[in-house]
Amino acid sequence: MSTFGNAMWILFGGGLPLFFAYLLGGVLLCVTIIGIPFGIQCVKLSFLALVPFGKRIEGAASSAGFLAVFMNILWILTGGITLVLIHLVFGLLCALTIVGIPFAKQHAKLAALALTPFGHSFH
Repeated sequence: MSTFGNAMWILFGGGLPLFFAYLLGGVLLCVTIIGIPFGIQCVKLSFLALVPFGKRIEGAASSAGFLAVFMNILWILTGGITLVLIHLVFGLLCALTIVGIPFAKQHAKLAALALTPFGHSFH
């Protein structure tokens, strides 16, 4: 099911545009020395945005160390809110149809990770 879901996600759910947007943002952030940690998180988000079906998010920001919490606060203040709102809007649009509900769930998963990516991993 996850292979079929990922194929449908790439074709109809916005997987490719999300992948390239996160990847481009990650590469541009990695060009600066200060932005490297944020760029790495964007690259990780890009791969999750490409094939989200069958992936689980592990770890919690509350159990992360001080550095992860600090980086999450910087992330939220510098663009994390925008990413979350984008995923929530697309998730709501997908949820308007019965066929789009699985895509809406994936956007909700991406929104949760886009809010606080530091201290989380996905498998």
